[in-house]
Amino acid sequence: MLLSEKMKQTDFSAAESAVIEYISHHSEKIGEMTIKEIAQATFVHPSTLIRVAKKLGYDGWLELREVFLTEQNYLHSHFTEVDANLPFSATDGLMTIANKLATLERTTIDDTLSLLTHDTLQQAKQLLLKAEKIKIFASNANTLISQDFALKMKRIKKDVEIVTTFGESAYEASNCSADTCAILISYTGENKMILQTVDLLKRNQVPILALTSIGENTLAKVSDGVLHLTTRERLYSKIGNFTINTSVCYLLDLLYSCTFADNYQQNLNHLIQIGQEIDKRPTSSAIMQEKPVASLIHDSFLPN
Repeated sequence: MLLSEKMKQTDFSAAESAVIEYISHHSEKIGEMTIKEIAQATFVHPSTLIRVAKKLGYDGWLELREVFLTEQNYLHSHFTEVDANLPFSATDGLMTIANKLATLERTTIDDTLSLLTHDTLQQAKQLLLKAEKIKIFASNANTLISQDFALKMKRIKKDVEIVTTFGESAYEASNCSADTCAILISYTGENKMILQTVDLLKRNQVPILALTSIGENTLAKVSDGVLHLTTRERLYSKIGNFTINTSVCYLLDLLYSCTFADNYQQNLNHLIQIGQEIDKRPTSSAIMQEKPVASLIHDSFLPN
C-alpha cells in the first residue's frame, strides 16, 4: 500500500486531517518547511505532526516527510506520454501502436531504474553470490519470464531452479536449506501462495529476495532484500501486463549481469569456449560471424 493511500484510509482527528490535507495539496512546498511552519499554516500544534507520523507507522515527522516526498516524486515522474494501463486506443494505426509500445518499454525501464539504489542492488547481488542454489517462486507470466534468467545463470554454472508445478511451492519451500536463496516475484506482495512460501522458507532460514511493488506490502516487509517493480498498473482493467513484464525482465537481466560481472573474465571466456565447441549455426551475415576463439578472448581483455 502506498503512503498516500494509507493516509486516506487512516482515521485522523480534525487537527490531524488538516495536516494530511495540507501536505497532500502542497507536496512541492513541505520539503523546505519546518514543523513549526506547517503547524502555523494548518492552525495546529506542532505535536500534531508527530502524532500523524506515529499513526502512519513512522518514528517522527522527518521520516514521514522523506517517504512521502520520495513517493510523490516517483508518482509524478515518467509515464507522461503513454498510459501504463491503456497505452494505445482503438483508433490507433499499426505504427502508432508500435511507437507507443516502444515508448512504454523505454519509460518502464527508466521508471524501474529510478527505484534502484546502489545499496539495495549490492544486497541483492550478495544474496545470490553467497547461495549454493537459487530457487524462484512466482506465478503465471512471472514464472515464464524467469526461465530466461535461469537459462543464462545456468550457463555460468549457477544452480537456478524455477518452481513450475502448480501446488508444489509449499513442498519446494519446505525442502529448501539455508544455503539456498529464494527469489519471490509478486507485483502486489500479497499473493497467498507466495506468502505461504515465505513462512516455510523462514522456518528453514532461507534468505529471500523479493521483486515487488513500491509501498508497504507483506512480502517486502519479511524479505532480506527487495528490488521494486514499476508500480503503475491496475490489477485487471488494462490491455496487458506490459510494464510489469518489462520491469521483471529488466531486474532479472540486471541480477544476471551483476552476478556475471563478479567474475567477468572467467564467465566470458567460459561462454566463448563452449559456444565455439557447440554452436555450429551457419550465417550469411558479417555481423553475426564469429572470430576465432583466441581472438575473441584476446579482445575481451582490451579496454573499451
